[in-house]
Amino acid sequence: MIKILKQEIPFEKSLKQRLEFICEFCKTTPTFINGSIRKIDKSNLAYTK
Repeated sequence: MIKILKQEIPFEKSLKQRLEFICEFCKTTPTFINGSIRKIDKSNLAYTK
């Protein structure tokens, strides 16, 4: 049986602050979307969304 593992990818607070500062300087509004990684157990296949 194939087992699929799903892991959330959180944003680091410092990275988010840097990006917000850059966007503020350029007078734009950032939109952050949390992603995830899906792995098939016991293989080297992975899907990033």
